[in-house]
Amino acid sequence: MSPPPPPAAPPADGYTRFAEFLVTKGKAREAEIGRTRRLSAQTDDQPLPGLLVKLGVVSERDVADALVETSGLPPVVAGEYPDTSPLPETVATRFLKENRVVGLAAHDDWFEVAVADPFDQAVLDALTLACDRPVKARVGLPSEIERAIEQQMGAGKSLMGQLVDNFGSDEEIDEADVEHLKDLASEAPVIRMVNLIMQRAVEARASDIHVEPFEERLKVRFRVDGVLKEVEAPPVRSTAAVISRIKIMAKLNIAERRLPQDGRIKLQVQGKELDLRVSTVPTMYGESVVIRLLHKESIKFDFNALGFEGEALNRFLNVLETPHGIILITGPTGSGKSTTLYTALHKINTPERKIITVEDPVEYQLEGVNQIQTKPQIGLTFASALRSIVRQDPDVIMIGEMRDLETARIAVQSALTGHLVLSTLHTNDAAGGVTRLMDMGLEDYLITSTVNGILGQRLVRKLCPHCRETYPALPEVVEEMRLRRFTREREVLLYKAVGCDQCDHLGYRGRLCIHEFLIMSDDIRRLVMSHAQARLIEEQALKEGMFTMYEDGLRKAVLGQTTIEEVMRVTSDT
Repeated sequence: MSPPPPPAAPPADGYTRFAEFLVTKGKAREAEIGRTRRLSAQTDDQPLPGLLVKLGVVSERDVADALVETSGLPPVVAGEYPDTSPLPETVATRFLKENRVVGLAAHDDWFEVAVADPFDQAVLDALTLACDRPVKARVGLPSEIERAIEQQMGAGKSLMGQLVDNFGSDEEIDEADVEHLKDLASEAPVIRMVNLIMQRAVEARASDIHVEPFEERLKVRFRVDGVLKEVEAPPVRSTAAVISRIKIMAKLNIAERRLPQDGRIKLQVQGKELDLRVSTVPTMYGESVVIRLLHKESIKFDFNALGFEGEALNRFLNVLETPHGIILITGPTGSGKSTTLYTALHKINTPERKIITVEDPVEYQLEGVNQIQTKPQIGLTFASALRSIVRQDPDVIMIGEMRDLETARIAVQSALTGHLVLSTLHTNDAAGGVTRLMDMGLEDYLITSTVNGILGQRLVRKLCPHCRETYPALPEVVEEMRLRRFTREREVLLYKAVGCDQCDHLGYRGRLCIHEFLIMSDDIRRLVMSHAQARLIEEQALKEGMFTMYEDGLRKAVLGQTTIEEVMRVTSDT
């Protein structure tokens, strides 16, 4: 016989403890909690936890973590939801949906369920009555509970599979018929398919969604921590409708399928405010769509959280405090350059400084910073905006990207007239930033007199702290990579990715920067004036104390922050 379950729910003052916990942990302000509680009191069918998420005050995950801490009940992880319901047929599906409850397991004389709100005693009492047995509750994420209910209703079929069954017939869709496409894109199954893709991308912590049409299938992939992974996709017959739905949301022209288009979508998913950048390009079998997800609430403007630390951070901060000159951040697309720029601006953003940015697009809004969005279609380019903002008496100017000689020249003139200029370049390393500017046509004497420092960076995946495992490094590896310089321990240990429920069995969770920072010294200026190769400039920077990205990555691998494989994936020992 199974042991009796613990009490079904904590005492009635749980909501008070829950609210206090959120305030104490800095997840919400007292004023926000107070307003939400007053609203909850006016609407009896809206308990406090659910209303906080609905209003976007606190994320779904933070609410669930707070409920686990304050209720004392264990959490449910995504893989624990069964495909079929263990609850008796006397429990109505409508009741489960409305109250966000789903069955987990049936024991000899009690049931185990997942609940979104463990403090709602009335729901648990009603469930006990319907089951005719005691009920033991655990705390689950509302979105996962809803998905589990849909799965159990579909007799093990996924929610996407059920939506596919409800999507029209198999007849060929005429893509030239715009009105028919609009009608299809407005049908409930298509809307739910697109919403489900976006919801799952948020749950997976994806930075990008790739929707790619092929002859026999529609492929959907998420970029999670810099690596693409394929996920469940709608059927190929829904391709035109799904892509049209995304284009309608982004206010793009669905009749134009021959030219690339760009748009934006503002969305709230699971209480998180998202800014989605949409890009479409025509391909052989339709339009390929990439959606960049910008999590406005999850970004942390903290150098330590990004992976900057120790002497390298001090070198960068010292240059950042100079009153004029140019600081460049280099790296390929998706290497975290914009986040580093924003973090630098956040660091120097004081009432004494006027900061103006010119960006395409404005990714995150900074309090107290004047941000300008370029609009090339009306002539507001980087160069034209820069000419105007110099007359706005700024102390610091941030340029989203130096794309051409005209922009570079205005940036140099701004630096020469006493402004601090921050910008990005697309190059492979810090030393390559100098040669890139010279390739643009910028004179060597202007580079040496304005550029203060160039930061090169990449992003590597962070090891999951819950499941990473150590192993002794082979003596040959220690010798070849000179790993002993990064630790004082007798035996050099490295870490490997294992995988657990916390990291979705990937072994990694989140990303951090590995970087190199080249400071423009007198010796390096002489090399630039003599048009020396990037390799010679880098060698001089190394003599002056610079660590390469490769070396910074090795150090972080020895410290257990990432793996040697990740460092090798994004850098090369040259």
